Order: sequence, then C-alpha cells, then structure tokens
Amino acid sequence: MNTSGAALYHDFSGLTALKHQARDDQAGTAEQVARQFESLFVQMMVKQMRQASFGNGLFESKQSEFVRDMYDQQLSVHLSEQRGLGMAQLLRNQLGVDEAEQSEPNTSLESYWLHPSALARSQLANRVESNKGAAAVQPSADIDSPESFVEALWSAADSAAKELGLPTEALLAQAALETGWGGHVMQSADGRSSHNLFGIKADQRWSGDRVRQETLEFEQDVAVRRREYFRTYASFDESFRDYVAFLKQNPRYTEALQSTQDAAEYFKALQDAGYATDPDYAQKIVRVMQGTEMQTALSRFKGMVEQSIQSETEAI
Repeated sequence: MNTSGAALYHDFSGLTALKHQARDDQAGTAEQVARQFESLFVQMMVKQMRQASFGNGLFESKQSEFVRDMYDQQLSVHLSEQRGLGMAQLLRNQLGVDEAEQSEPNTSLESYWLHPSALARSQLANRVESNKGAAAVQPSADIDSPESFVEALWSAADSAAKELGLPTEALLAQAALETGWGGHVMQSADGRSSHNLFGIKADQRWSGDRVRQETLEFEQDVAVRRREYFRTYASFDESFRDYVAFLKQNPRYTEALQSTQDAAEYFKALQDAGYATDPDYAQKIVRVMQGTEMQTALSRFKGMVEQSIQSETEAI
C-alpha cells in the first residue's frame, strides 16, 4: 500500500505528507491527487444514491445513518485506491502523467456492493494470468542508416508484402516514413523499443502491451499534437505480422487490399480509409519509395545478396 496517500477517509496526516511529497515527486503526487479527487466524487455520488431511497428502514436511526456514512466514505477511498471508475485515469492524462496502461478492468460500484469477495478473487486471478503470459521484449536491431534499415527488415517486410501482394520496398517505405528509417521507433518509459513500425494505435481491441507517445494528428488540415497509446511488439517481425492482420481484420481497408497491384493506389486507398490523418500521407510514402535513399539502399542490399549467392556457388 502506498502510505503517502490517505488510505482512510479521516487520515488527515496522509494529506499533510502528500504536500511534502509534492516538492520532490510531482508525478507521484499527481497520481495521489487524482485518486483523492475521484474518491470525493464517488462519495458525492453515493450520497445522492442514498438520498434517492424511499425512506428509512424499520431499524434505521441517527446512529445507523452515522455508521453508514462512515462506511460510504471509506468505500469511496477504497474504490479510488483500486482501479476506480476511470476518473483518476482521465485526470492523470490531463496532468500529463505518463504511465503504463493497467490490465485490470474498471471496478463498478455495483460490483463491490453485490460481490466484493468474488471481485477481489477475479482481479487477483487476472493479474496472475497476465504475469504468466508476459514475454520478454527482444532487443531492437542495430539500425542507423537506410542501408541497415533495409538489411535488417527485408526478410520480415518481404513475407508481409507477399501476403498482401505488394512490392517489398513499399512496406519498407511506409515503415521508413513512420519511424524516420528506424531512428525514431517509439520507446517505453524504461527505454525498451516498442518495435512499432507502422504507428498502429492500441485501442480497446488490443490486449497486449502499449506505450504512450506524443503524436501529430491533422484535424481539418491543421496539425494538432496529442498523446496516444500505441501497440508494443516483442520484435519487428511481429510488427509486420500485426500490420497485415490489422488491415485484414478491418473491413474499411477492403478497398486498399484490392488495390495492391499498384503501390501508389494502395497507399491512397489506405489514407482515404482513415489509416492516417495526414492529407499527404500516401504521397510521402511514394516519395520515400522512389527516393534516392531507398534506391541506394535497395541496390546495396541486392548486391550483397548476389555476392552471397555467388560465394556459396563457388564454394560448392
């Protein structure tokens, strides 16, 4: 338990400690303040629910009402110490506090009142299963140039491109645009690579790890900076595989998948379907694909492959 916060509704010493903590740990303080604000909101909500009842029960009295109020106040603190109703998360986002997305579902007030012990067991089981299924993140390839970018990703890009019916360099160009030739792959707070090559966001359909990053979106052709959650992968190979699955599982990309015989048409259809908000997204990818850096990198890579084949043939 975090002793810096008020674990009990009447623990005013916890609030005093929180003031001192704010001087050295603003992020941790924002976490506690957000939870306490949610606690007050829940307390007000419960009070309104009580007032909406149809009168006093047979055994109710001033003393029982006093004890009930104490219970409701402590319940609101307990809820906020857990996942709560989601309000603390919204407040932390507004305050700019960066944190990993929690895997536990939101805890409803009704669930606590009706099935408190069952809910606690369920949450514990979910955390155990989540930890059992956690996989170690593989280190990123050493990419520091367009040549090393193409060399490191060619195999995975080639497999994904064949499945979609696209030229391999088309997917490499899209990944290059999204990541600056691999130099700006999103990282988690501890410095681990997300291996996310295509800027795919982590919405409610994504159950894996995620990373929160600032992104540039276009609203009516006006660039707006936002902080969004993106998918995290164990490797670049997994990123390519999920890219293919992501497109095939979304009906809105059907037209794009039917246009893969022409890379330029494919990216235009992808943009029109809402894959990216940048009005020049498709044109930028085509420019990268046809640009000098890509052509030089492809030429060098193909030369290395031909040389390797020749060496193996001579050895035979």
